[in-house]
Amino acid sequence: MAAFPSRTLAAALCGSLLMSSIAVRPSPSFASAAAPVSTPAPSGQSSAGGMKAVFAERKDLFDKVSALTGIPWYELAAIDQYERTLQLAKKRPVEVGRIAIQYTDLQWGGMLNPDHEDTNIQSIRVFGGFGQDGDGDGLADRRNDIDRLYSMAAYLQHKGSSAEDMRIGLWDYYQNTRSVQRIEQFAKIYAKFDTLDLHEHSFVMPLGSDYTYRDTWGASRGWGGHRIHEGTDLFASYGVPVRSAAYGIIEIMGWNPYGGWRIGIRDLNNVYHYYAHLSGFNKKEVKQGDIVKPGQVIGWVGSSGYGKPGTSGKFPPHLHYGLYRDNGLTDWSFDPYPYLRKWEREERLRRKK
Repeated sequence: MAAFPSRTLAAALCGSLLMSSIAVRPSPSFASAAAPVSTPAPSGQSSAGGMKAVFAERKDLFDKVSALTGIPWYELAAIDQYERTLQLAKKRPVEVGRIAIQYTDLQWGGMLNPDHEDTNIQSIRVFGGFGQDGDGDGLADRRNDIDRLYSMAAYLQHKGSSAEDMRIGLWDYYQNTRSVQRIEQFAKIYAKFDTLDLHEHSFVMPLGSDYTYRDTWGASRGWGGHRIHEGTDLFASYGVPVRSAAYGIIEIMGWNPYGGWRIGIRDLNNVYHYYAHLSGFNKKEVKQGDIVKPGQVIGWVGSSGYGKPGTSGKFPPHLHYGLYRDNGLTDWSFDPYPYLRKWEREERLRRKK
């Protein structure tokens, strides 16, 4: 859960909080530039066209608040997407609207505010709440997408405009280094491609290559002590290209005793893609910290691992592919097999078009 800015009881009741540290002057120009934004339930999101429309509407919101505050649109998009991934990971109800950033009534109106549905800007400031008026209609409405997004931007804007100031503001809000890292990663991905439409996937090997796989997630493992198999093994010959399944950032790249030469990629759904037992990396195109896209070759099938750096040949060549979801505090493995089948099928359909 996000942290409140600290306020003492005396300060909360003091009239000086009318100039609260998170308050930002409303922008008169914004009121004329955009009417108040309602938040109807998104429709048609199951189709590609529907999702593209949703992405366009979100991007418009990010651009407008960016113009008001000077915070780059991709930073705002990264925060919003991080909040969306937390909702999925923690199985929270997804509220209606285009923006996933949510506040409790106490966060929005202030800890000691007796009105839990307060939309009055002045009283919210008195009680030290987050709520701001983003669309210039004179109300700080927690159900309004622009108001919620602008309130987050205003909070961060007060911390300063540099990258380090942004980092400090995010840490102050989330009180979690992992959250700051994820948002920075998401922002780099959005900035690289300058779009929100980055949720296509590719299969992890070229469809024309000779490979085979079945659901091996959860099976017992022997080497290195008792443990379960946290992934799917795709058997193929040495040197078959291994590809990124998603848009993401290379979080780690190198050797570990279990996985041999391995790469870990973090995607925009806050899912960590683990590629292990590679024969080598595509060093001409990728390195740690690089942004990758679906279908990009990151390495080649091998049989490395189960020992010190360079150990190879202790098992048939294959790719171990794992998926791990992050809930903001920890991560856990889940079965990649259904996703591999889905991405394989989707890519075949795209190729037929």
